[in-house]
Amino acid sequence: MKFRNFRMVDYVVYGRGCFDQLEEILQPHRKDGTPMVFLLDHFFENKPLSTRIPLKSSDKLIFVDVSHEPKTTYVDLIATGLKNEFGQVSGIIGIGGGSAMDLAKAVSMMMTNPGSSADYQGWDLVKNPGVYKAGIPTLSGTGAEVSRTTVLTGPAKKLGMNSDFTPFNQILLDPELIAGAPVNQRFYTGMDCYIHCIESLQGTYLNEFSKSYGEKALAICQQVFLHKDHWDEGSDESLMMASYAGGMSIAYSQVGVAHAVSYGLGYLLGTKHGIGNCIVFDKLEAYYPEAVNEFRKMVEKNKIEIPQGITRGLNDEQFDTMINVSLGMKPLWENALGKDWEKKVTREKLRRLYEQL
Repeated sequence: MKFRNFRMVDYVVYGRGCFDQLEEILQPHRKDGTPMVFLLDHFFENKPLSTRIPLKSSDKLIFVDVSHEPKTTYVDLIATGLKNEFGQVSGIIGIGGGSAMDLAKAVSMMMTNPGSSADYQGWDLVKNPGVYKAGIPTLSGTGAEVSRTTVLTGPAKKLGMNSDFTPFNQILLDPELIAGAPVNQRFYTGMDCYIHCIESLQGTYLNEFSKSYGEKALAICQQVFLHKDHWDEGSDESLMMASYAGGMSIAYSQVGVAHAVSYGLGYLLGTKHGIGNCIVFDKLEAYYPEAVNEFRKMVEKNKIEIPQGITRGLNDEQFDTMINVSLGMKPLWENALGKDWEKKVTREKLRRLYEQL
C-alpha cells in the first residue's frame, strides 16, 4: 500500500496581536529590488487594517475584489500585471477570508508556471514551486490557510489547483483580525468548518489523522455556535483554531456531498462557498440526518436566514451545467459514498436535489 506524503504549511504563528510581527517574519524573504505584494480583501479598503500593513517603498498593495469566488481570469490578470510591472516578486501575502487567501496561493504559483491558472485546475498538475507566500485569515472556517488547494472557477469547471506546491510557506493566525466581521459572514464561514468536519468524520476516507483534527474542530464549532450564550473574544480564538484543525482534518481525507453540490452553485450562480455549503447542507437529511438537525438548531440559535429558492427558474441547460460540475468532483463523492458512488448518485437524483435549493 502506498501512503500519501502530505505537505504541510512550513511555519505558523498564533496569538492575539501577532499581526504586528509581520514585517519581522517577511524580512528574511525579501529579495533586493523585488517587492512583496499584499492582496488585501477589498472589505478593508479605507479601514484601519490597511494602514497596518508593513509596506516598503517598492511593495505593492492590491485590494482584491472577493465579491465572487476567485476566477482563473482574475488570477491570470493579477499575475500577468505583476510580471509586466516587476518581472518577479519576493512574495505574495494574502490577507482576508478564504477567497483572498486562495487568490494569494494561485497568484504565487502563476508567477513561476506558464500559461493560465485554468491549466492547473485538478490534482498535481502544477510543476514549479510558486514564489514565497503567506496567508493571514480575517475570517475563520474555510481552512484555506492550511489546505493544499486553491478553489477557482474556470471557463469549464470550478475546481482547485491541488498540489504540494499550493500550501502557504507561512500563516499568521491573529484572532484580533476577526473582530468586527459581519455576523452572517462569520456564521457562513464557521459553518464551512462545521461541514468540513461532518463530511470528513462520516466519510469512507476517514483515518485517525483526520479523525483527531476533525473531532476537535467539530467540538469547537458546537461550543461556539450551539452552547455559548454570546460572542466574545474567546469565540474568535476558538473558531480560528477550529478552522485550522478543520482544514487539517480534510487534508488527509476529503469533504463530501455538500461541497460536491455547492461547487455547481458556485460555478453557475457565483454563490460564495460558505453560504453555498449552508444552502446545500440544509437539504441533506438523506446523507447526514443528525448533523443537518444540529445545523438547523445552530441556524435558529444564531438568528441566521438561509436563502431559499435560488435555483428557481433555471432551465435544463443550467441544471445540466451544475450537475456536470458536481459529478466532476469524484474524490468528494467517493469519500461520501464509497467506490461505487456512481451507482448511488444519478443525474436525475442530483437534478431533484438542485431543484430543492
